[in-house]
Amino acid sequence: MTKESKLYLQNATEAMNLLGPEDAHLKLLEEHLGARLVVRGEEMSITGSAAEVERMETVVKELLDMVRQGHHLTAAGVSYVISQVEEGHGLGMANALAKVIATTHRGRPIKAKTLGQAKYLEDLEKNSIVFGIGPAGTGKTYLAVVMAVLALRAKEVNRIVLTRPAVEAGEKLGFLPGDLQEKIDPYLRPLYDALYDLLGPETTQRYVEKGTIEIAPLAYMRGRTLDDSFMILDEAQNTTPEQMKMFLTRIGYGSHAVVTGDVTQVDLPRGHYSGLKEVQNILKGIPDIAFHYFTAADVVRNPLVQKIIQAYEKAEEKLGTGQ
Repeated sequence: MTKESKLYLQNATEAMNLLGPEDAHLKLLEEHLGARLVVRGEEMSITGSAAEVERMETVVKELLDMVRQGHHLTAAGVSYVISQVEEGHGLGMANALAKVIATTHRGRPIKAKTLGQAKYLEDLEKNSIVFGIGPAGTGKTYLAVVMAVLALRAKEVNRIVLTRPAVEAGEKLGFLPGDLQEKIDPYLRPLYDALYDLLGPETTQRYVEKGTIEIAPLAYMRGRTLDDSFMILDEAQNTTPEQMKMFLTRIGYGSHAVVTGDVTQVDLPRGHYSGLKEVQNILKGIPDIAFHYFTAADVVRNPLVQKIIQAYEKAEEKLGTGQ
């Protein structure tokens, strides 16, 4: 039995944002939810089975709430809302994603793009040590850098320390051209990119020259105690248990630490156990330490990346069950 429901837009701008360029968002909605959505002026008509109409109505209401709170919808954002509603997590997303955390040096507002990111930001605000664990493209490192810059600007810390283990992913450092610094720089480039986006290249370079921002391989952390610092360890899946312990015990008074990584992409030599895998069992349950787990639903890159991650997860599950 076919059911019909009507919703109403406030103006033409809302319609353009909701439907997307060349109705790209409309096509996504109809393809994934089954119901038909027709817009005539400020009236929207949804037709389909009762279940299809209910899902479409819920998704469209969520998207309209986001539009009315200043969100510019993208195909990835629409896909995310659809997936969350289909899983029963969709209600009230607009409020959770409305808060502007910071702005880039070009004035672009930075907000959580998924509920997982919003929860991660809460964890970063409330805890001294946070582990952000999940697939690439979830924003775990970028958002950690955002919070570090905010803490520096608010004078909550007087230094940002960004570090990564220099572990080769398929090629040896010794075979790469240049001196040691030139060989290491590519490993630190994602951290520079995040800072450039937030502060601009000139300000970032000035802070680096003054020592206010330090970007260095993990090995450079040994033997130090860092007070009043915001420390970020990126690509932590490539630390050994000894390196992880070394990093965490560098934390001094007034400091915060964020550890990010993806335990499915370990590049350590065969026979070496990941410190990020081990630390989850050792530190879980300790007050002021939070573990936040991202999923493929939190991927904010090309929607195809989300599908690739999910395909790999399914393949790994089959291997694990011996199917």
